[in-house]
Amino acid sequence: MSSTFLPRSGSGPRRIRRGARIARHAGATAALALVGAALLAGCATPATVEPAPSASEPVCADVLIALPDTLAGADRRSTTSQASRAWGDPAITLRCGVTPPGPTTDRCITAEAADGSTVDWVVAELAEDDTGSDSGSWTFTTYGRTPAVEVVVPVEYAGEDATSVLISLNGAVSVIPQTRACIGSEDLL
Repeated sequence: MSSTFLPRSGSGPRRIRRGARIARHAGATAALALVGAALLAGCATPATVEPAPSASEPVCADVLIALPDTLAGADRRSTTSQASRAWGDPAITLRCGVTPPGPTTDRCITAEAADGSTVDWVVAELAEDDTGSDSGSWTFTTYGRTPAVEVVVPVEYAGEDATSVLISLNGAVSVIPQTRACIGSEDLL
């Protein structure tokens, strides 16, 4: 094994064995690799989200830029399609560029934020899971905005009322101009 002499202050040359130096570097490299692997293992896999038909609309990029990093206490994660976002596991998903719903008799709600921004949403009732219980997801699609935005909220985040999730998205979704609004039976009289 070869040695190298290095000057040491005050007491003469110091001998460093090359093998020990290599072993020390190899140990440090292995430790860094383990830390890196642990960090990567902690990363969630991308949420599978079907691409929306009009996902390439330029306004969808503006919507995505304005979305929060955290939604309903869940951190943002990557997705498998353009113009989409997801948060948490199970994932709350958002797709920009879905086909806007036409006039409908489905339930339509208005989510109003503290800043006064409002977004109308057509509500798909709570979906059932494979066992027939209401432990599925709420699906909301913007009404009166083109392209439309679809949000799927698992019941774990919303319980019986998912409007707080929608209100958190108002600022981003409001980037798309509103051309129509929800009306109720009281508006027809």
